Amino acid sequence: MTRLGKGLLFSFLALVIIIVGGITFTIGWRPFFGPKVRPLTDRKFESTPQRLERGKYLASGCIYCHSQHDWQGSGTPIIAGMEGAGEVEPYTDLPGRIVAPNLTPDKETGAGTWTDDMFARAIREGIGHDGRSLFPLMPYLNFRELSDEDVASIVVYLRTLPPVHHQLPTTEIIFPVKYLIRNVPEPLTSSVPEISPDGDPQKYAVHMARIAGCADCHTPQVRGENVAGMTLAGGMALIGPWGRTASANLTPDGTGIKNYTEDFFVQVMRTGVVNGQKLSPAMPVMAYKNLNDQDLKAIYSFLRTAKPVEHHVDNTLPPTDCKLCRQRHGGGDKN
Repeated sequence: MTRLGKGLLFSFLALVIIIVGGITFTIGWRPFFGPKVRPLTDRKFESTPQRLERGKYLASGCIYCHSQHDWQGSGTPIIAGMEGAGEVEPYTDLPGRIVAPNLTPDKETGAGTWTDDMFARAIREGIGHDGRSLFPLMPYLNFRELSDEDVASIVVYLRTLPPVHHQLPTTEIIFPVKYLIRNVPEPLTSSVPEISPDGDPQKYAVHMARIAGCADCHTPQVRGENVAGMTLAGGMALIGPWGRTASANLTPDGTGIKNYTEDFFVQVMRTGVVNGQKLSPAMPVMAYKNLNDQDLKAIYSFLRTAKPVEHHVDNTLPPTDCKLCRQRHGGGDKN
């Protein structure tokens, strides 16, 4: 081999090593080869009255996101007869068309052919019944904390929904996000125990706030990454049929909920009204208002332990640039 040939070969090998190293230490190889997927099992969850009752309670958030809404109606009600029948997600700033599938037991357009473990794997591990990675708007990273019994209860309840024949379009996520999300799912290979409210109160408070997804909407993000130091401080733009709004500051600062009492917080979550002013429809009050007092108070307890962040968010004002959260929202120029 000539000196030139050797030089070209070494240059090529060096380039390959750089590319391989770059991929390995940045996005990884999952976007190319697919997500980590646990093989399905044939487990079947027995239906009991206790599971039905518990599942109905836990699945309120599932039904909220997987149902068509009248976004112009008071309280953005679910369209009658479409409970759990799926919806194209209404947020206009998503990376493509994200569809919450039909969870009713319709065999043609819904989940009538899904096994119990397909449900369980989707809920906690982010793998759809067809083996694809679910877009993380489905909060499976939070739901990993759901106990085995809670997941069984949800699946048992979903099986009791009236079948609704509702054909939906497929999810279509833009490049490169459709591949990058393959990094997110992580198989569960061991049992998940219950976190009981009768045990450590603070541990249960953290658990409830995570299942409720408080930080998901109330922590601003830039290119999918949380802004440092702004956990629960609000400002994230939520754009949809309701227009443009920003999530509120939930930290115990004067610009947040420092002056909320426990009873006032519960009242707000039940009614969706703060001092006579209705919360934006972007806040899914419908999914939270039926939580029992114990669980709402646990969420409040968690929020009181958050780091206070002085961050003005005022949706009655026109959006302006905010140097703290790096978003545009009402009151942004006050920060």
